[in-house]
Amino acid sequence: MSDNCRLEFVVEHGNFETMEMSTGEMCPGSLALVTGATGFTGSVLVRQLVSQGVRVRVLARASSDRDALKGVSVDWVVGDVFDPQAVRAATADVNYVFHLAAAYRESGLNDDVYRKVHVVSTQLLAEAVVANPGFRRFIHTSTVGVHGHIEHPPADETAPFAPGDIYQQTKVEAELWLHAFAQPRGLPYTVIRPAAIYGPGDRRLLKVFKMALWPVFPLLGYGHHLYHLVHVEDLARAMILASVHPAAAGEVFICGNSEAMTLEELGRIVAESLGCKCRPVRIPAWPFFLAADICETVCKPFGVAPPIYRRRVAFFTKDRSFDTRKIRQKLGYQTRYSARDGLAKTARWYREQGWL
Repeated sequence: MSDNCRLEFVVEHGNFETMEMSTGEMCPGSLALVTGATGFTGSVLVRQLVSQGVRVRVLARASSDRDALKGVSVDWVVGDVFDPQAVRAATADVNYVFHLAAAYRESGLNDDVYRKVHVVSTQLLAEAVVANPGFRRFIHTSTVGVHGHIEHPPADETAPFAPGDIYQQTKVEAELWLHAFAQPRGLPYTVIRPAAIYGPGDRRLLKVFKMALWPVFPLLGYGHHLYHLVHVEDLARAMILASVHPAAAGEVFICGNSEAMTLEELGRIVAESLGCKCRPVRIPAWPFFLAADICETVCKPFGVAPPIYRRRVAFFTKDRSFDTRKIRQKLGYQTRYSARDGLAKTARWYREQGWL
């Protein structure tokens, strides 16, 4: 929507909030704070916000790599998300908070770091903005990982928590604290639990793309290996929609494609999109779990990234399949990328960049 169209809408309907709900976009001139903005999802979100005329403030560590936001006009606040002084500076007068910062599978981190980045940061941010005049929505990014292995897929937002590691445990803690804090104080908030995020620029699933092109594509164990995806552009759009839609207030949404797929299907799509043949082979998982436990035990005291770790092995064995109807029915959200199209385009982008 152009600036002129926005102005005409406001004149006709009386306020920007009505416009936001109608268009799924934020009103131009709003001020949004984004944590985790230098990461894969955060940088995509920032670019979408800026394209809508939103003023964006970023809270990032001094050591953060800013390349993903090169050329993008944002206001930088340097500091840790768990530093009270940095949070106060970053949240001054903001209308929205998009909290994406995460300590994700970084080697050498102790449990306290995960708790600071996930729990303490959430507490500081929420406490800082609750009294902000004109504050509209706190978008808290969690993960479908809080549900652990799904015994009877698909699972929805009401499925029990079953965190399997400190990353997921602290994500659960942050969610529970936010619910308890926000509701009695009238803080408008929404929790987003993304499925597996992928798209051009992602490096986490790049390993799977590479494996799909091996002479054989190893599948650990003998389960279904269901995996649920969401394209990073679709996820960013969902976060913005949740920030302006009245029906999103106080809600939790799993954000992902309408259906999960098996890892075997994923491998075949990637290989076929590059003119290759995927040859899946199933092998027992237990030796890999044993090797991961040994590697993590040996490497952690030295702060060295283990060559194999339990969380990565679990990726290839757990079923992650979700019922994503809630976000579509309550917010009218629709993904623009099917899994097949998104994976194929991402694979070709990797090849163009020389990553595959």
